[in-house]
Amino acid sequence: MAGETVITIVGNLTADPELRTTSAGAQVASFTIASTPRSWNRNTGQFEDGQALFLRCSAWRDMAEHCANSLAKGMRVIAQGRLTQRSYEAKDGTQRTVVELQVDEIGPSLRYATAQVQKMQSGGYQGGNANGGGYQQPQQARQQPQAPADDPWGAPAGEPDF
Repeated sequence: MAGETVITIVGNLTADPELRTTSAGAQVASFTIASTPRSWNRNTGQFEDGQALFLRCSAWRDMAEHCANSLAKGMRVIAQGRLTQRSYEAKDGTQRTVVELQVDEIGPSLRYATAQVQKMQSGGYQGGNANGGGYQQPQQARQQPQAPADDPWGAPAGEPDF
């Protein structure tokens, strides 16, 4: 892992994770996290949103299934992983390069919400626990978290969901 760029991002999912299976049989969940910085404007006396960063992410194998079962559009998540860059040829024949986050760890943010963690049984190594591990959030807990009315980091009223 030496030389890799590891980052942590906090933001909201723009859509439900999309789960698919590769031709080799590996499961992958793809999703986008939107992270919007906020800063205090002394002139107006209010917080203002900066330009949102939209980061495409992928989670593999057991974690892919856990993401698909536990995460939903609008949820505030904390993700850590490795930035990767890949190039490909688009349908129009042009070369494109994208930067993506290969997720190593992800979970719901507990700043404005609660979650129930259910240990998952799997055959793989999961962070020091030989019996596996992961998040599975019950359906009733999959609602979008609501920030307190006076919270400077909460989404302003009337702002569209990502």
